[in-house]
Amino acid sequence: MSALGVFSIGDGPRRVGVKVGKEVAEAGMVSTLLEGGSLSQLLEAGPDAWGEVLANVDRALPDLPRVPMTEVTMHLPCPIGDYVDFYSSLYHATRVGRIFRPEGDPLPSSWRHLPIGYHGRAGTIVVDGTPVKRPHGQRGPGDYGPSQRLDFELEIGFLTGTGPGLGEPIPVTDAERYIFGLVLVNDWSARDIQAFEYQPLGPFLGKSFATTISPWVVPLADLEVQRIEPPVQEPTPLPHLTPAGRGLDIALEVLVNDTVVTRSNTSFLYWTMAQQLAHATSNGATIRAGDLFASGTISGPTDDSLGCMLEMGGSYLEDGDEVVLRSELLGSCAGVIS
Repeated sequence: MSALGVFSIGDGPRRVGVKVGKEVAEAGMVSTLLEGGSLSQLLEAGPDAWGEVLANVDRALPDLPRVPMTEVTMHLPCPIGDYVDFYSSLYHATRVGRIFRPEGDPLPSSWRHLPIGYHGRAGTIVVDGTPVKRPHGQRGPGDYGPSQRLDFELEIGFLTGTGPGLGEPIPVTDAERYIFGLVLVNDWSARDIQAFEYQPLGPFLGKSFATTISPWVVPLADLEVQRIEPPVQEPTPLPHLTPAGRGLDIALEVLVNDTVVTRSNTSFLYWTMAQQLAHATSNGATIRAGDLFASGTISGPTDDSLGCMLEMGGSYLEDGDEVVLRSELLGSCAGVIS
C-alpha cells in the first residue's frame, strides 16, 4: 500500500514520501509529479497518471532512501482547495436530530433523498499533531466566551483530482475516477456555539476553527479489499445518485488521553463517496485538485460505536486533552486542546 505524504527533516525542504512501517521512503525521485514538496502535481495529472506513478513507486520502493519517522515533520499533503463536510451516517443523524429536535422526525425531510453537507473553511485544515486552540464564540443571547462543549468528530475524507469544467456535473458512475485517496478527519465542533447559530443556515463558527486530517493519503486503488456493497437506501435515490457505487469496510477508533472511547466502522455510512461527489457537482459546481470531502461523523448502532461526545451524552473535552483518531489502514490523526 503506497500511502503518500509530505515531510521535511529539520529546516530542510518539503518532500514527498511513502510510509514504510516506521520509516519514510523518499519518493520524489520516482516521478516529476512527486517533486515540489506537494501532491498537487500528481492530483492534477488525473487517474491515468495516478496508476502509473503508484505502480512505479511500488517497483522502486526497495531501493528508495529511507528516514526514520522519528526524524521527520509531517505536513499537509497538498494545499486544500475547497472543503465539504457531509452528514452521511444514518445513526449519527438520527441521534443528533433527537438531541436538537426532540419532537417530530429527527431527520431533516431531505436526508434520505440526498447527501446533506456544508462547505467548511479550508484555511483552518491542519495536519496531525497540530495543537487545537479552544474557540470563543456566542453561546447564547448576550453570552460570549470560550466553548464549554468542545467535541471531536470521527470521520474519513477523500482528496480529489481536477474535475470537468463549470456546469458539467460528475456522473455517479464516474465519480470514483476523480477520487485519489483517503485520510482520517477530525472535524472539531464547538457544540454550544453550533447549537445557538446553526438555524437556519447550518454550521458556521462552531465548526470553522479547526479540522485535523491524517498526514498519509491512502490511494483508493489500494483499498480494493475493503470495498463492500452499499447499504439499502429507501426510498431509492434519483437517477443522478444511482447506482450508489460501493462502500468501505474500515475499522476506526478514537482515544482520549490514551483511553479508547469508541470504535466504529466506515460501513456504517449511508451515502457512498460516489454519491457524495456526484451530488456536490450535480448543480454544475467544479472540483479542483486537492479538494477535501469528508464523510461526516461515523457512528454505528450501538453505544460503543458513537462517533462524537455529543451522542455519548457525557462530558466534553478539557484543555490538555489529546484526541487520537486511529485506523490500521489509514494511520492516525491527533490533536491536543490548548
